[in-house]
Amino acid sequence: MKSTKRSFSIEALQDVARILKTISHPVRLEILEVLEANEPLDVTSICSEIDSPCEMSMMSHHLAKMRDNGIVVTEKVGKHVHYKLKDRNVLRIFDCMESCDFR
Repeated sequence: MKSTKRSFSIEALQDVARILKTISHPVRLEILEVLEANEPLDVTSICSEIDSPCEMSMMSHHLAKMRDNGIVVTEKVGKHVHYKLKDRNVLRIFDCMESCDFR
């Protein structure tokens, strides 16, 4: 079997690792799914849409981490901060998970 060598730079690999590390939490993956169908949303709306138990402070922590690592962006609307995906290509992770049959 011939192996295929990818030509990713070390910087690109570091970026991918940072993204994967950031989204490697069940609640954050759930946030991605919610934003895929309903963006933009504020923290309260995201909490009401996910199935996991949700405290506003913990949800804010998850969203801040996702924002700081370039997964989501924010937009201030009145008193509320709305979140949406910075790049919808991150959602392709779900296609990868399905094709690997991790369930």
